Amino acid sequence: MIYKKIFNILFLSLTSLFFGCVSYHSPERSTWSTYLQGASFTEMTEMSKIAKKPVFLGTGGKLVTSENENTQMEYGDKISNDNAISINYMSKLEYELYNALRKPGISVQRAGPDVVIILVRDAIMELNVADISETGADTLKTISKILKKYDATFMEIAGYTDSMRNQQAANALSLDMAQRVGVYFSQHGISTARMFIVGRGATRPIAAQDDIGRLTNRRVEIRISPAR
Repeated sequence: MIYKKIFNILFLSLTSLFFGCVSYHSPERSTWSTYLQGASFTEMTEMSKIAKKPVFLGTGGKLVTSENENTQMEYGDKISNDNAISINYMSKLEYELYNALRKPGISVQRAGPDVVIILVRDAIMELNVADISETGADTLKTISKILKKYDATFMEIAGYTDSMRNQQAANALSLDMAQRVGVYFSQHGISTARMFIVGRGATRPIAAQDDIGRLTNRRVEIRISPAR
């Protein structure tokens, strides 16, 4: 009996060690629709968030205000109080992301009520292969843990490329990056009811279209917005 218990412990330890050393690879493209079922392939706007809200709540989603329903505020009307709660919630999220993602090619910024994570392609993807790198998987795992903690949020995962002659190809490549990140999140416990996934091609460059700037413009942006 004692030998069987020792064997089981050793087996579990070796199994954990083995899987811990296995590099992440995106699943076959034919399975992506299954992983991304429930995600919206459209821009995250105020109207689209309102439209998605019933689905989000129906899958167990939470609102920022319900997350902080025990917070007591003595002054102000409900709208003002809800705004204050939302700002505080997103500030805490921003702080945790900023401290956890101090790596080259990654930045965390505030955009009004939202928080934006900018992931330069080379920071999360293989150099010459359309797949998430080992370093990228580690980064996305860190983001996943924080997003699961701050789950009263929607997120838009948007892919971008550098300037390309073929706009259709640019749109396809940018959507591919965004979907790969979405699939990773789905595999790691992030509800697709929170996700908006888009590929914006070469639009909205954040750097010059020279040799150095192109590397920056190839990126994935994760815009996180409070669910209210």
